[in-house]
Amino acid sequence: MHIAEGLLPLPWAALWFVVAAPFVALGIRRVTVLSRDDLSVKPLVGLMAAVVFIISCMPIPVPTAGTCAHPCGTAIAAILVGPLVSVTITAVALLIQALFLAHGGLSTLGADIVSMGVVGSFTGWLVFRGLRGMGASLAAAAFAAGVLTDWATYMTTSIELAAGIRGSSPFWPLVGKIIVAFVPTQLPLGVLEGAMTAGMVVLLRKKRPDLLVKMRVIDAREVTASA
Repeated sequence: MHIAEGLLPLPWAALWFVVAAPFVALGIRRVTVLSRDDLSVKPLVGLMAAVVFIISCMPIPVPTAGTCAHPCGTAIAAILVGPLVSVTITAVALLIQALFLAHGGLSTLGADIVSMGVVGSFTGWLVFRGLRGMGASLAAAAFAAGVLTDWATYMTTSIELAAGIRGSSPFWPLVGKIIVAFVPTQLPLGVLEGAMTAGMVVLLRKKRPDLLVKMRVIDAREVTASA
């Protein structure tokens, strides 16, 4: 993720913008709807945007892949505010990084939003909700969501890069090579992101269970039972 400026040909860059745009628009609409009933939603969204920005602002260069590796932060955002809002949060964070920090680029912004925002957010949310529905603990579900969000983001980035730069090379073998290039950094970073996500959720469970209940992360009965 943070695909470098100009790395993707124009048709591919445009395609990823087309894919990302509806999700960003739906996320903005979701924030508007939620904030009508609860004035605390916008400050929470702003806080999540800062979290995603900071976490995803620690790049580790991967020269063989033409991009950078780093934690994403979208798992915790998706868990707390939902995947659509998380997509919009990610888009804002990536735009600021592209404009002021030279992380990624404007032409590749659509591709970065799709990988980290769309795929990352929905992966984290589905994994968390799915595991919780099967009876997993809050920490275990959050850890798995963080790990798989990170890895899914970079698998998608590998596909985006391979599609844009492959020329006459076979597509899937190139995808595999890019994934392998990410493995030395992203395998441990994914585990680290899982630990960070679990730690944040567990801390909120201890300090602000009311917030988790409000955002429907946990049931109010869980708070009563542990009180």
